[in-house]
Amino acid sequence: MLVSILCTSCENTPKLPDPLEAGWEGVQTCEVLQEDDSIRVLQCTFPPGVGHERHEHAPHFGYTLKGSTFRITDEQGTRELNVPTGYHFRKNEITVHEVENIGDSTAVFLIIEPK
Repeated sequence: MLVSILCTSCENTPKLPDPLEAGWEGVQTCEVLQEDDSIRVLQCTFPPGVGHERHEHAPHFGYTLKGSTFRITDEQGTRELNVPTGYHFRKNEITVHEVENIGDSTAVFLIIEPK
């Protein structure tokens, strides 16, 4: 006997914003520096006390132009991280998180998303 299950909760799950759509308390935090058929490059700027509301990232590469201290909430929970200038990271899967700059300096990131 084959049983079929309908996932009604999946259909009702709202889509999260991407990094460009997401902002902080109604203020946009990222801008497009370059976009074409193969890549999108964002620059995201977070002054102290500003963050990035919960959003979804496609696979991407990130580079920290100016670092600071952040509170991040993701599937691992909530924690505080020092993100130094020059730090880089790569995510090969879709990720979801929210961050807030809890440091005393403005942080700036480049996010490079292959299409």
